[in-house]
Amino acid sequence: MLYWLLYERLFPVLSPFRIFGYVTFRTFAASITALLVAILAGPWMIRRLRAMQIGQPIREDGPETHLKKAGTPTMGGLLIITAIVAPTLLFANLTNPYVWVALLGLLGYGAIGFLDDYAKIKRGRNLGLTARQKMLLQILLVLVLGVILMVLERLHLYSTAMNVPFVKSFRPSLLITPWMRNIWTWPLAFLPFFAFLWLVIVGCSNSVNLTDGLDGLATGLMIIASGAMTVLCYISGHARFANYLDIARLPGAAELTVFCAAMTGACIGFLWHNAHPAEVFMGDVGSLALGGGLGVVAVLIKQELLLPFIGGVFMLETISVIIQVASFKSRGKRVFLMTPIHHHFEKLGWTESKVIIRFWIAGLILALFALTSLKLR
Repeated sequence: MLYWLLYERLFPVLSPFRIFGYVTFRTFAASITALLVAILAGPWMIRRLRAMQIGQPIREDGPETHLKKAGTPTMGGLLIITAIVAPTLLFANLTNPYVWVALLGLLGYGAIGFLDDYAKIKRGRNLGLTARQKMLLQILLVLVLGVILMVLERLHLYSTAMNVPFVKSFRPSLLITPWMRNIWTWPLAFLPFFAFLWLVIVGCSNSVNLTDGLDGLATGLMIIASGAMTVLCYISGHARFANYLDIARLPGAAELTVFCAAMTGACIGFLWHNAHPAEVFMGDVGSLALGGGLGVVAVLIKQELLLPFIGGVFMLETISVIIQVASFKSRGKRVFLMTPIHHHFEKLGWTESKVIIRFWIAGLILALFALTSLKLR
């Protein structure tokens, strides 16, 4: 909005507004605006949530130290989403379709999380939507996003070819193009692409959701992941950097830098209120939205295969749950004392703050490795 008003309309008349044409300035402005919105609007949001008696039901079989958190205001993710969307609309170039796809992913998964949180609060238990209901809604949203990406691909605004870490010239595409020539078989050409979208976006969204179990844990890890993604978006949209690192150059990706910077700033601002002991929880409305937004951006800039490193701790949390469930169903035994794995370390005697900080350190190391891998090709 401000990009259109101050740069495209007023810059020809008033030259100082030229600064709004630089994505670096708008990235900085978006991050600061998101940070201030989250910090300043936080107390009002917390008071409103308390007044509406929107408290967090605590998992019955969870660590005993968490029982005192019962009733802490939840659905603080609404604050995060507001702090991301507002700066993005203000500072991004809204003619860029990538921005709208990223916002759709954020808001769509946020809406699913809202329904889940609402169901938990209404029942007064830590049980919201069923796993089947949640997965169905997530798959439907992936299908919508996939169709939009296919339209952009036909308009030559998007490519299904992926960047592969540590390899320069190998960029596989998930579309089986020969099948597209036959009207009866062309739908099969999209199956690998949609399956991969489901794996990346739904997997990322649910991974952040599983990680959101300790005060500030998921928020801090999202600051690291979205900060790394901000760098990747800028590099992917910059002709010189993309050519130097030999990655696919996507001119539209530059505007996603604004979106990711807003995500980073919003999470930093929310951590002000969410740090241990938390005054508010993000809830599923926040965790699903952040994970969905992160996954969509990775798909748009063709760095899906770097996502497991950028969000390495999120993946570790998910793998721990999968191993635990598989082991218990097949052998009747548990591998971990409790999952997700951050609860395992609590059961071992680690304090909550120690688990959080050590997981942040692990997340930072993995994110730095992901950025370093761009040169190791």
